[in-house]
Amino acid sequence: MQQVTAEHGLVPGDVVRVAAAGSVVVGIVTSGGVAGALFFLVLGGALVPRFLRLPAALDLSFGGSLLLAAWAAQLGWYESVPWLDLLVHAVCTGLVAAVGVMVLIRARMLELAGPTARAEVGLAVTTAGIGALSAILWELGEWAGHTFLDDGIDVGYTDTVTDLAVGLFGATLAGIALASRGPTSGFGRDA
Repeated sequence: MQQVTAEHGLVPGDVVRVAAAGSVVVGIVTSGGVAGALFFLVLGGALVPRFLRLPAALDLSFGGSLLLAAWAAQLGWYESVPWLDLLVHAVCTGLVAAVGVMVLIRARMLELAGPTARAEVGLAVTTAGIGALSAILWELGEWAGHTFLDDGIDVGYTDTVTDLAVGLFGATLAGIALASRGPTSGFGRDA
C-alpha cells in the first residue's frame, strides 16, 4: 500500500487536526476546562496517525471520529439521538484498535508473520484485544470524569456494558478488516 503522506507537506488529515486545535479553544471558551481537556485529548489522538504516516483514509476516519465523538458529547447529541452513543463506541473503538495495531507494528512490537491463515487470525485477535482494552479504558475515563469532574457525564451499568459490547464488536470488525488485507500487503510497513 502506498503511503499518502508527504514527508513535509500537508495531508488531508491535517484538516481534522486544525479543527481539533480550534475545538480546544472553542471548548474552553464556551464550556470550560473539562471541554477543553476533552478536545485536547482528541487533538493528541489525531496527531498519532500523522506521526505514524498512516494512509489518508485511516488518518481521516480516526481523527474525524474522535472529533465527532467529542462534539456529540458537548452538543448533547447522545441524549437527543440515543443510538448515536453505541455507534460512536463501535466505530471509534474499531479505529482506535486499528491505529493501536499500527503503533505496535511500527514500534516492531508486533511481527507480521506472512500470508497464512494463522497470521491473519493472530492479527484479528490482537486487534480485537487492543480494542477491548481501549473500550475498558474509555469506560474508566467516563467513570472518572463523572466521579471527579462532571456528574453530567452519563455512566451506569447498562451504559457501560453496552458501550463495552459494541466497542468489542467494532474492534473485532476492524481486526477482520485488517486480517483480510493480508499481513504482507504492505499494511503497517514503514514508509
